[in-house]
Amino acid sequence: MGRRSAKIALRKGKADAKKAKVYGRIGKKLIQLVKSGGPDPMANSKLGDLLKQAKDLGVPKDIIERNVKKASDAKQGDFQECIYEAYGPGGTGFIIEALTDNVNRTAGDVKSAITKGGGKAADGGSVMFNFMRQGQVLVHGADEDTVFEAAIDAGADDVQPVFDEEGNPTNDFKLFTQVEAFSSAISKLQELGLAVNVEESELVYRGTAEVAVDDASFEKCEALMERLLELDDVDNVYTNCEGLTH
Repeated sequence: MGRRSAKIALRKGKADAKKAKVYGRIGKKLIQLVKSGGPDPMANSKLGDLLKQAKDLGVPKDIIERNVKKASDAKQGDFQECIYEAYGPGGTGFIIEALTDNVNRTAGDVKSAITKGGGKAADGGSVMFNFMRQGQVLVHGADEDTVFEAAIDAGADDVQPVFDEEGNPTNDFKLFTQVEAFSSAISKLQELGLAVNVEESELVYRGTAEVAVDDASFEKCEALMERLLELDDVDNVYTNCEGLTH
């Protein structure tokens, strides 16, 4: 299997796991926002925004209700967002996002996974400078000309085609935006009649340049990403390894 095929196979094979990660992160953020601002979305605007996002993502109602209830439990700790950086195989870099109610536990788990996966934990900022924060919007079922015209109208910075398992181009595209233009770009694309996959659209860390590695290092990078994503507290993993996305 070629690298491009491996990338798409990994993305498709991890679809259910990624959905569970999204639901889990929404649940943790619900607890975080309810504990800090109360359970009334009218009085807690951040909670209101998150509930709208949860609805758009199709998060089951029972998950929402269960986590709102959890927030009132005195034993439930506060959640904190953490970002970890790592050097990966072949000179690659990794950015790991976590939302946790136990920072020490998560830090230990992440560092252990990095070491076992053949990487090395890095100090803050030593890897991050190789990445930029961007909005990633997935558009489904459109031809290239239509997408590129819409991307210009929506203020997107870049467009990339999505390939199938055989390495052939599909009718799916990833559009990248500035962070502040992410939400407006989604709305504009929808206004233009494009089918936006909201669940797959998110803010990401994107490498400023991809790092080419040999096959052995690529497999190690792939395994390291999988190992990190298996951790309950980890929500997203990004790398600049060529041909491998989160």
